[in-house]
Amino acid sequence: MLLVQLWQFILDPANAFWDHTLAYLQVCAVSVVLATLLGIAIGVAVVRSPLLSFVAVNLSGLMRAIPIIAFLAAALPYLGVGFKPTVVALTLLGIPPILLNTYTGIRSIEPAIIDAARGMGLNTRQILLRIQVPLVLPIVAAGVRTSAVQIVATATLAAIIGAGGYGEYIVNGLYEFKTVQILAGALPVALLAMLVELLMGWLQRALTPAGLRVQEMALSEAARA
Repeated sequence: MLLVQLWQFILDPANAFWDHTLAYLQVCAVSVVLATLLGIAIGVAVVRSPLLSFVAVNLSGLMRAIPIIAFLAAALPYLGVGFKPTVVALTLLGIPPILLNTYTGIRSIEPAIIDAARGMGLNTRQILLRIQVPLVLPIVAAGVRTSAVQIVATATLAAIIGAGGYGEYIVNGLYEFKTVQILAGALPVALLAMLVELLMGWLQRALTPAGLRVQEMALSEAARA
């Protein structure tokens, strides 16, 4: 019975379910793209400087401890309500995992590997494209995966500042004690988060070089033995 009511709620044009879906997807997509670009750029920029690395890594850890509500509240006086402050807050939420993984990925490349590549006659560009990027991409993809799931799962709070999306159903449903309305917001978010997790997991595996996949499988087999 509840599922029938939920389906009727979704199909009712007065509830504008597809408009809210589009708004939610737009906010999440823009935030993930910006967080990815900024996280990678900052991670690459600070990796050569111990001081900048220390500041960036610790600041990222601090940002992960700050609730998303605080980001939204901080953005309100400058950007007002709606789409812009939501994207800014979600982008700030999404940057730390990507930045940390980018930094970790670059730092984890053994100098001996680069020296061996130079000894084989590869130039700087070839080393970057053939060795460094393939080794770093899976780690960066893992950061993007974490960031994307976090953004999708927390974007419902954007309804508090008038950004629309599924969060509006949840907030209104809580105020009006309507279970169907709450489910109309919560279930799509949960399904979307799981879908993003699956897609990003596939992308991470696709970006992992074959040699590293074989090594991971061997380590997993050894751990189970």
